[in-house]
Amino acid sequence: MNRFRMVVALASIYMVFAILLNSVGTVILQSIHTFGIDKPQASLLELFKDLPIAVTSFLVASFLPRLGYRRAMMLALCIVGSACVLMPLFPSFHTTELLFTCVGVSFALAKVSVYSSIGLLTDSKAEHGRLTNTIEGLFMLGVLASGWLFSAFIDHGNPANPSWFNVYWVLAVLCFGTVALLSGARLDESAAHGEVRLSMGQALRDMYCLLMRTLVYVFLLSAFLYVLIEQSFSTWLPTFNNEILKLPNAMSIQMASILAGATALGRIIAGQLLRRMSWHVLLNLCVVGMGALILLVLPLARHAVVGVDVGWFNAPIAAYLIPLIGLLMAPIYPVINSVALSSLPKPSHAAMTGLIVIFSALGGTLGSRITAIVFTNFGGIHAFYFSLVPMTLILVTLFFFKRETDRFAVPPMLAPEGTA
Repeated sequence: MNRFRMVVALASIYMVFAILLNSVGTVILQSIHTFGIDKPQASLLELFKDLPIAVTSFLVASFLPRLGYRRAMMLALCIVGSACVLMPLFPSFHTTELLFTCVGVSFALAKVSVYSSIGLLTDSKAEHGRLTNTIEGLFMLGVLASGWLFSAFIDHGNPANPSWFNVYWVLAVLCFGTVALLSGARLDESAAHGEVRLSMGQALRDMYCLLMRTLVYVFLLSAFLYVLIEQSFSTWLPTFNNEILKLPNAMSIQMASILAGATALGRIIAGQLLRRMSWHVLLNLCVVGMGALILLVLPLARHAVVGVDVGWFNAPIAAYLIPLIGLLMAPIYPVINSVALSSLPKPSHAAMTGLIVIFSALGGTLGSRITAIVFTNFGGIHAFYFSLVPMTLILVTLFFFKRETDRFAVPPMLAPEGTA
């Protein structure tokens, strides 16, 4: 097994999907201008992305080892690469819906495979945590690149110009290039199969058994709430910058990319802080800090005044401060994922990752939909204030998650009948 090449391949896959997944906020803003649709209709793109993630994860996660993680990742990239080719050839909102459906299906295959492969490439909890944080940090760099890549193809003088669809030629090349990288990599997947190969029914039963464990469902509630918060900001920040702060389209997208950069930096910093303090203390401080930042910055955004010649050097201070919430959000998701996954035997990682992806997808869809409705009916300021509700709830779930990790390690899944 070529560990270095495989790690590079995992990082490349995650960065490609980071660009595609987190382009939804940009595409929502551009679809409003190009196709003349309203915000609630545009927000359905999040549903087209997240519902296939949840459904696909449920159907394939537990028995994905039978297909093979490397082959699953290659299949995912081929599906989404083909969808990217269709975008500039048939530019329409329906094609955009099809793209995000393919992105959802493909990301479910890719994420379960990537997270499960991390367990195969590491030998300890410390190594697992470091590699998880590294991969998730590179994911945020992909998110950062997404805003700048898309803005480069937007017609600044005429935002409604469908020329921005040409960005998908670049993305198609990235997808098929990563397939080529994977085709030359090797991964020893024998440890993922355990002592026996499970049937589909047994695999789904094992996923259900995992879900019934107190530690697991408290963890999944934490992940659900985190993604609800994250997607509220990452999806709607470009529109917030455009409509509330009155920034031009391209600049709204570029300014929103600060959120991704801040998140990537936050995960790097968190890796060092976790050497000196408890993960539970760090995450609680981060959530409280997020709430304080919202209460500080949104009043500034409400009273922001923008001139006709607005640029990076005279943009409202709120445009720079709101994305800094990424510094505080950064460690929550990879840390709770690593704590949960590293407590499980390797054959269970695919099933657990499937549950993570399902609950994350549901949180993302609900967060985007709620934000869209509140944004339309009450304005962007109130939409972002609403994030204080899940922030409060996640403090509660983190308390119970910590209590369960202190009391019990997640026991191995029950062996199939007839085995030891």
